[in-house]
Amino acid sequence: MGRLVVDVPDFPTTGVVFKDITPLLADPAALGDVVEALAAAGRDADGATNVDAVVGMEARGFLLAAPVALALGVPLVPVRKAGKLPRETYAVSYSLEYGEATLEIHTDALGAGDRVLLVDDVLATGGTLAATRELVDRCGAATTSVAMLMELTFLPGRESLGDIPLTCLLAV
Repeated sequence: MGRLVVDVPDFPTTGVVFKDITPLLADPAALGDVVEALAAAGRDADGATNVDAVVGMEARGFLLAAPVALALGVPLVPVRKAGKLPRETYAVSYSLEYGEATLEIHTDALGAGDRVLLVDDVLATGGTLAATRELVDRCGAATTSVAMLMELTFLPGRESLGDIPLTCLLAV
C-alpha cells in the first residue's frame, strides 16, 4: 500500500510533506482492501458490527469513511469545516500541523449513547482527532474506536487517543 501513497514536498505550505492518496483511490482492489481493513475497527471478534455510526472528518476522511459506513451498515456522519453544514451545529476550534481550523457537526447527528468509529486518512498532531472526539462527546455519543489510513509516527497524534483503540494501516 505504501507505493500508493505519494509524498508531495512543500504542500500545502513550505516544510510540509503532503501524503497524496489519489493513487490509492484510483486502485479499486487496493481501495477495497483498505475499506475492509478500516471497517474491521467497527466489528467485534465475531465480525458483527459494534458501532452505531461512522464519523468521517473533512475532507479526505469522507472518501474513506463513506464506504466504511456502508460496509458496516451504519450511518455516515460528516464532520465539516466551519460554515459547511446547513443546520444547527456544535463547533470546536483547534490547531493543526500547519495552521488553525474549526470543525462542526450537526447537533442532531448522533444520539445519546451512540458508539462511534472515527475514520480519517492521516493521524498527525492529533488536533483534528481531538476536536472530532469533542464534537462526538457534545452530541452525547462515545468514540469507541478510531481507524486511520496512516499515522505520522514522528508526530504526537497517538497521544490524543487516550485508551481508545486505534487501527492504523500504514506507519510513516
